[in-house]
Amino acid sequence: MSACCCAAPFDPSQPVRRTITRRAVIASVPFFAIVARHRAQAETLLASQPTVDVHSHAGNIIGVRNVEEHRELLPVAGPMRSGGMSVLCLAIVSDSPCHKVMADGRLHPYRTPEPGELYRYGIMNFERLHDLVRRQSLNVITDAAQLNLARSSNPSVIVAAEGGDFLEGQLDRVDEAYERYKMRHLQLTHYRVNELGDIQTEDPVHNGLSDFGADVIRRCNALGIVVDVAHGTYELVKRAASVTSKPLALSHTALSAHPGDRSRLISADHARAIASTGGVIGIWPPTSIYPDLRAMARGMARMADIVGVDHVGLGSDMQGLVSGSAFGRYERLPDLARAMLETGFAPDDVGKILGGNYVRVFATTMGTKAAA
Repeated sequence: MSACCCAAPFDPSQPVRRTITRRAVIASVPFFAIVARHRAQAETLLASQPTVDVHSHAGNIIGVRNVEEHRELLPVAGPMRSGGMSVLCLAIVSDSPCHKVMADGRLHPYRTPEPGELYRYGIMNFERLHDLVRRQSLNVITDAAQLNLARSSNPSVIVAAEGGDFLEGQLDRVDEAYERYKMRHLQLTHYRVNELGDIQTEDPVHNGLSDFGADVIRRCNALGIVVDVAHGTYELVKRAASVTSKPLALSHTALSAHPGDRSRLISADHARAIASTGGVIGIWPPTSIYPDLRAMARGMARMADIVGVDHVGLGSDMQGLVSGSAFGRYERLPDLARAMLETGFAPDDVGKILGGNYVRVFATTMGTKAAA
């Protein structure tokens, strides 16, 4: 769940510096022929490989504050099939009882949780997620072979947690979430400074990643859980990169030339720290950053300029944003793919960004290789 706490990103109206292999073709081929070809290429891409949203929710997050409430998560299978989305990294949150939108329009913590409160709340949300899995007949992906075979005709989820607040400083709860709830993707921090480290939107306490946070990364590496450093400070990310033996994910953000104080956006160096581990950065679509899909595609191209196309992904924060989204429905995935092709991405690169790169990170985390 994310509020938009943003400095101005790179101006999407500026030309993209990537090597655009399609410009000469665009200049010489009739417009409608190009549009038709992009449509056909997009449809082929979405049907031929796993597509992955690196960060997603199923709604009813902010309104559920305690374990006494139980509101079902919203259906996801239909929209996934309609748009060609194969897999969601579907994230529960466990810090919602302690943060809310304040007068500045941003999410902030406002109280200290009671001992055991966030653990109980996190478990409730894992159970809500698995209720959705049963109701929607979703597949739960737990290994790389399953992810390689995933297609939108039979939608799947990777169980994820946005924030390790439910751990409450207890390392054995990583194993519990892995074994009991099939968690395979853990974002260390969210909207409160927790036991694992500091966040971008509040004053630092740990000078980055805590020692407990480092232990959690090592345990995730050993078990085969993707470590996600979204919301973490640059200092947290630098130490995480030095600790991890597996690629890091930064599931939802955007690039800024000069990230402001308390911004959720990241600098080029911040992005390079993720890429240095072999990781992936999910591009985030709030309309305050990218007003439409073409602008979002240009944002993907700018990130690819900085870290290389092998380290860019899609992190929609679906049903988790408190502001507007340029990519607010999975039915628009073909439109996004076409916008990427029109921006100048080669078809193979579109495939990498819309799933292939995360498939590689997931497989490496599991200690296996992604299928060719």
